[in-house]
Amino acid sequence: MKVDIKSKAEIELMREACRMSAEVRDLAASAVKPGVTTKEIDDIVIEYCRKHSVKASFYRYSGFPGHICVSINDEVIHGIPSASRVIMPGDLVKTDVGIFKNGFNGDTSRTVAVGVNDPETLRLVETTKKCLAAGIAAAGPGVHLGDVGYAIQKVAEDAGFGVVRDWIGHGVGRTVHEDPQVPNYGTPGTKLVLKPGMTIAIEPMITMTKAGEKTYVLEDDWTVVTADRCLSAHFEHTVAITDDGCEVLTLPADYP
Repeated sequence: MKVDIKSKAEIELMREACRMSAEVRDLAASAVKPGVTTKEIDDIVIEYCRKHSVKASFYRYSGFPGHICVSINDEVIHGIPSASRVIMPGDLVKTDVGIFKNGFNGDTSRTVAVGVNDPETLRLVETTKKCLAAGIAAAGPGVHLGDVGYAIQKVAEDAGFGVVRDWIGHGVGRTVHEDPQVPNYGTPGTKLVLKPGMTIAIEPMITMTKAGEKTYVLEDDWTVVTADRCLSAHFEHTVAITDDGCEVLTLPADYP
């Protein structure tokens, strides 16, 4: 495993790709409403890329046909945008997107609850947010990836939810997926030690049931669903390990 350590100048270049990734993520998420198709969400990303003369990191990556992944309900990740897939009231919609600019990528995701009133579903979404926050809080120089994964896992399991193990976070940089692998579970004091200049995507994928931790891929060869078809939620930030902690690179531009 060869982990790319970025210089401060390279992280400055990457910062712009991450800022734009966050911007288009939030544009896409704000468009998630009943009656909208997932292709219309993809069109927002296409238009953004055209307007800003940038590329969508996922488009044609390993053959992926969309510019953004839009995954609904039991779909964990990698949902392909479609003109026939209509967002409905009660859906959990995950928008996962990256932008390539200045030779670097960003990668980030949100889950939008569309007119959801069920308390347990809303608790799943809020817990997944807390999992992401816990992973970010645990990350820093000298910290093992096992510590980061454990922090995420503990929040999810203490809340009674499951943690997807087949799909995990990863390094981000010149390619949208690079070393190291960043699991959302782990044992403290194990795995790779984080160093300043590492840039990683922390992305908990949390499921309503423990059985939902297991996943499989649909016949489209992309869409990942929970084995028991239970609901899942997904949040993701690209972060940089700094000399004294961890900086989130995919925060909204207006974040205080």
